[in-house]
Amino acid sequence: MSTTPAAAPLLIACALGIERLALRGGARGGAAGGAAGPVTVLRTGMGPLAADRAVDRALADPALRDAAVLATGFCAGLAPGMHPGDLVVAEETRDARGRTPCVGTDLLVKELVRAVPGRTVHTGPLTGSDHVVRGHERSELLTIGAIAVDMESAATLHSALRAGARPVAAVRVVVDAPEHELVRIGTVRGGISAFRVLRAVLPAFFEWHRSLLLPRR
Repeated sequence: MSTTPAAAPLLIACALGIERLALRGGARGGAAGGAAGPVTVLRTGMGPLAADRAVDRALADPALRDAAVLATGFCAGLAPGMHPGDLVVAEETRDARGRTPCVGTDLLVKELVRAVPGRTVHTGPLTGSDHVVRGHERSELLTIGAIAVDMESAATLHSALRAGARPVAAVRVVVDAPEHELVRIGTVRGGISAFRVLRAVLPAFFEWHRSLLLPRR
């Protein structure tokens, strides 16, 4: 008698308590029923070092050893015309250690459009920083091809792959943009729409995870 192997888990990493609150709120709203396997929402804390350490610890747990990893939360948009509530699907993440390609970006775009109709979804490189980026730094990052910046995604995906081969992706919600700067990146004032969007994206994450479990031909 054969047994069906357990589905690989999904680790969703975010930095802030308000981001985790949005994701857990989405799960309570019924999205968790669409999960293809065990799902863990990990709050890493702010900054690349915190993300690096938190992901290392999480993936050291045998239950999460083979987990797919998706970094999410808020970000600063770099391109003119971006607005709070827009979505960014990373084609790759970048930091001083190099570039990390993301998996399944086309599917994520398709499912995000379905999950949050009417929201603009941007694709391109997502760069990492160890501080909040403002003013001329935004322009400099835009000139080298990045469309958005945050402090944890690149570190999260780098740490995930250092722990072993696995699918990785990053999806961020714009809360701070060139024409809509916030006083602090952790401030939700002026970014309520971003919170609501983050709360609505879990079905897209689950479909991405489900697609990874399909047999490859």
